[in-house]
Amino acid sequence: MAPTRTDFVQWPFFDAKHRPFKDELDAWCAAHLADQEAKEDRAAVDARCIALVRRLGQGGWLAHAVAGTAYGGKEAQIDTRCLCLLRETLAYHEGLADFAFAMQGLGSGAISLLGTAAQQAQYLPGVVRGERIAAFALSEPEAGSDVAALQCSATALGQGYELNGRKTWISNGGIADFYLVFARTGEAPGARGISAFIVDAASPGLVIEERIDVMAPHPLATLRFERVLVHETARIGAAGAGFKVAMATLDVFRTSVAAAALGFARRALDESLAWAKQRKMFGQSLADFQITQSKLAEMATLLDAAALLTYRAAWLRDQGQSVTREAAMAKMNATESAQRIIDMAVQMHGGMGVKKGVVVESLYREIRALRIYEGATEVQQLIIGRDLLKG
Repeated sequence: MAPTRTDFVQWPFFDAKHRPFKDELDAWCAAHLADQEAKEDRAAVDARCIALVRRLGQGGWLAHAVAGTAYGGKEAQIDTRCLCLLRETLAYHEGLADFAFAMQGLGSGAISLLGTAAQQAQYLPGVVRGERIAAFALSEPEAGSDVAALQCSATALGQGYELNGRKTWISNGGIADFYLVFARTGEAPGARGISAFIVDAASPGLVIEERIDVMAPHPLATLRFERVLVHETARIGAAGAGFKVAMATLDVFRTSVAAAALGFARRALDESLAWAKQRKMFGQSLADFQITQSKLAEMATLLDAAALLTYRAAWLRDQGQSVTREAAMAKMNATESAQRIIDMAVQMHGGMGVKKGVVVESLYREIRALRIYEGATEVQQLIIGRDLLKG
């Protein structure tokens, strides 16, 4: 299915280059992602995800997830609006395609933003080509939203560090070629004593402890570090600056989570429009009922409101402004609104809405995690509230 509405790129948040970009992207997705059968088996999901990374690299799309042209990035700085258009469009067509794209950007983001030239040269070209799969390893069993509670340790040893501990809920865990790992180096208490490291997946002592199966099948795992040695040249930024590295990376990609939610919601609305027109009930179509029209109107309004917040945040960031509050608003509103839109789509489909393999059923499972990862809705509320009080 192709989106019934793409004219939002005419909004003043976008530049002239974004309109042909969206057209080209729509055409590519229609040719490469059209109506893919959902994969449930773990091995099949892994294989599909790896294939999608390769395909996105070959299509040139991963260049938009990396900053700096020297090692394959499309522009000197990541164009947040392109990033968001990519995630919205990929999510519309296939949730796993959005996941594959987003994790390449998130997993390599600190390298392109704050890495040394040597680190960038070693990792970024492979990321852009889709030949090296990246992963972002921040969360732990007792440290999710509370990053300051992180316990994985990195003990200084001569010219390097020894890593010990566990990471969990790691996207691309088990299929990644390298992990961006955050570990406590102890320069100061709390968030100020954390450093960031690039750890190759083949490093001795790095163990995939558990593969995690979730409601929308994506590659996820718990990692265990048992005396994993990394050279000091694998550290990104200064010792103890890992929290700043993590936040700088998340600040780039948080708005794009909102965009992915828009893609899921837009697909749900389009599926509902098509279903309402074809479904016969009491001698007329479902679309003829006023209650159906009311629900479709509510869905469309929620979607446009979320899109306005999302692309406002993306535009502001591309103007060089801080978007802490705006990105949090976009992420919170878009994910919560998308959940409501998709729930209404499932309800409108009746029994078909909960049948495995039906698009709205898969969207229902896809959207739920977006309200949690990269800062749960409740965390976004705290960010917005504190920013308002500061102002």
